[in-house]
Amino acid sequence: MKIRRVGTAGLLIECPDAQRVEDWRAELWKRRAAGELRVVEIVPGARTVLLDGAAPGTAEALPGWEPAPGGIQAEGPLVEIHTVFDGEDLESVADLWGVTVDTAVRRLVETPLSVAFSGFAPGFAYLRGLADEWAVPRLAAPRPRVPAGSVALAGGYAGIYPTASPGGWRLVGRTDQNLFDVRREHPALLTPGTRVRLVAV
Repeated sequence: MKIRRVGTAGLLIECPDAQRVEDWRAELWKRRAAGELRVVEIVPGARTVLLDGAAPGTAEALPGWEPAPGGIQAEGPLVEIHTVFDGEDLESVADLWGVTVDTAVRRLVETPLSVAFSGFAPGFAYLRGLADEWAVPRLAAPRPRVPAGSVALAGGYAGIYPTASPGGWRLVGRTDQNLFDVRREHPALLTPGTRVRLVAV
């Protein structure tokens, strides 16, 4: 674990892998809820956790807060995503996995997912939980337009496009659920720590 200063009041924790990011995210959220950590925002990434607006003394306290690897974390809220599995890349994903399409769908609905971090577009959540051997490459050439609600895979992540946009992820399905709405108190439906279950409809 490395800690770097970012700007005047930011701290960046560099982690060796995605699991350590989740360990740190859960630990820091627990510390903030208990009033031990004063910070404007905690932003997990693929291999980092950013503390924005950290109070003086936070950098010195962090080494003493380092969580145990793979420690038990409080479960976040569960969001079910009702998904029609008819994506145009579903068959190619099944081929990459060496299974039938039905088996590929079963894997996706039976795998517990959780939001590792957000990025790319407002409301776009990177979902972790897929087995390492299920990682699939991005498309060689991105599509100029991926429809909103598209459920897709790339690398070791699953994701759902909140709005129509270009994208190179492999499309396996679609949902009608609204993932990002600025009129809601919390615009993004899927935030770090949220558990996600894909439900076939």
